[in-house]
Amino acid sequence: MDAQLRRGILEVCVLKALSDGESYGYRIVKELSPYVTMSESTLYPILKRLEGSGALTVASREHNGRLRKYYSITAEGFRRIASFLTEWEDVMRAYDYIKGDQRHEKN
Repeated sequence: MDAQLRRGILEVCVLKALSDGESYGYRIVKELSPYVTMSESTLYPILKRLEGSGALTVASREHNGRLRKYYSITAEGFRRIASFLTEWEDVMRAYDYIKGDQRHEKN
């Protein structure tokens, strides 16, 4: 799979994992594990990019005597999920065309 496409998909997966409430790195990786392969070393640069783009916020709180970063999705993050889903319909039409399947009709 193209690296840019994979990166975009992983970013939206992370946003989706946060859509039900705040979470932290290890829990995000664990939640995504049935769907995508992602290590914590892959996750943290994604979280940094998403924070930089305004798609999520970060808050540090103490947990068992150590600071833990908790990530929360923003309105921009929800917009990114919605945009991805809309764009994915176009990708699926192209996929069906390439595969020779005409299930998705042109709008």
